[in-house]
Amino acid sequence: MVARLFAPQFVILYLFAASATYVHFRGRMKLRLGRQLADHSTWLAPYNVLMYMFQAVPNKPVHAVSSFPELAPLRDNWQVIREEALNLFDEGRIRAAANNTDWGFHSFFKSGWKRFYLKWYEDALPSAVALCPKTVELVNAIPNVHGAMFAMLPPGAKLGAHRDPFAGSLRYHLGLKTPNSDDCFIIVDGEKCVWRDGEAIMFDETFIHTAENRTDQNRIILFCDVERPMTLGVMSAMNRWVSKHIVKASSTQNEEGEKVGVINKVFSQIYSVHALSRRLKAWNYHAYYALKFALVALIVAGIAYSALA
Repeated sequence: MVARLFAPQFVILYLFAASATYVHFRGRMKLRLGRQLADHSTWLAPYNVLMYMFQAVPNKPVHAVSSFPELAPLRDNWQVIREEALNLFDEGRIRAAANNTDWGFHSFFKSGWKRFYLKWYEDALPSAVALCPKTVELVNAIPNVHGAMFAMLPPGAKLGAHRDPFAGSLRYHLGLKTPNSDDCFIIVDGEKCVWRDGEAIMFDETFIHTAENRTDQNRIILFCDVERPMTLGVMSAMNRWVSKHIVKASSTQNEEGEKVGVINKVFSQIYSVHALSRRLKAWNYHAYYALKFALVALIVAGIAYSALA
């Protein structure tokens, strides 16, 4: 029996549990335990902890933009970028996803948050190349910028506390058209940062963060995923492989006809199940979490049973 407790399946389970525990307690802000158990950051914890172990940046929520000099051309050309972003906004092209094809940011849309993708893990979107070529050229000239978009947060909007799922990147925000007010801000693990025109913020999006626009003006920024620096070349190579072959599968479209990655194709098909779960939560909060915990317990029990069989 004791030998079975060290079977490969159990060792994997122990490592998974240790990684998930670390992710939960990392930082000052924490999700409720019930939410954490089902959160995507729990399921990706083993990979993310590996990224934290070998990262070449401090393990803190907010980083100095000056530590990433390769991003300076974005800030230096912020007015050029802003002009293209405002043209898109005036044409109504910065908008929510159609047909439930943007799983990664789907929960933001109900707050009024909108976006226009420039590139997503290697590929620039055809609509972006056609409509904002100067910004696409600037972004494509920086190899460690894997994803980029324009993002709009309307007056009165608030994005609830959350972690992003993938620790292979850091998040860069460049203010383009902002209220320039302390009432339009993002809080990353308790640290408040304010968006201002022509100014940039760099933070670790796998710390819990929330954003709010308490003003009467729109906030439009350039939003980029920047490759997390690693201490070992082999870890950088692994991270790039995962980005290219897995994260890229979450690509979506600005306009009909553009490519949608397999993750978002699947999400679009199963969204009806998600909608049903939201209705269950609205009807009976306790029943919703009881079902969620039961599903997690079944997965864990299945792993344990396979180890003992």
